[in-house]
Amino acid sequence: MKIRIKKITFSDYPEFRPNIIPREMFRVGSFGGTYWRPIYSSVTGKNYQNKHQHTRIKKYWKNIDEMYLSDTKYKKNINYYKVKCGSSLEDWESSGWITKHDPYGWVQWYCHFFAGRRTPDDRRQINRWLNFTGPNGRFKKNLLRKIIRANTVYDDLSISPVIRQNLLHWAYQITEKDLEEEKKIYKIK
Repeated sequence: MKIRIKKITFSDYPEFRPNIIPREMFRVGSFGGTYWRPIYSSVTGKNYQNKHQHTRIKKYWKNIDEMYLSDTKYKKNINYYKVKCGSSLEDWESSGWITKHDPYGWVQWYCHFFAGRRTPDDRRQINRWLNFTGPNGRFKKNLLRKIIRANTVYDDLSISPVIRQNLLHWAYQITEKDLEEEKKIYKIK
């Protein structure tokens, strides 16, 4: 199953340029199928379940099996790159990455943002995305440099599948254009 890349733009935040829509992230396999599992949020002091069935975003999951969305057991074989990656909800909360707006985290925020919701948390979340996978994002740059050092092509999936899976969790897949732009920086043909 191939990831469908889209040109995504937001007029109110033009620098925010993910290339994978929320539905696609889960259709191809993310978070070991556990992202929307039942949770207890220490940030809000509440239990949550079925938050992916919120009226605004439930349309994204049409014809996607629940095992890709809200299973309680992490299954790396569901992930697109067949690797385990990411931190726990507890790690995210203790790092201050979770707010009351979206107790599940960045992807919950992205789903709602993509559907048109705006909150006071938007700038912070977009800055997190930019730092991770934006034009100078550390994970994106890291992967591109590994590809250049290996003298291979952008879609050589043997290069850093864990970083690739992490980028997928941040709604991005590197493209041939990304690699060409990075090569220009280093004057590589």
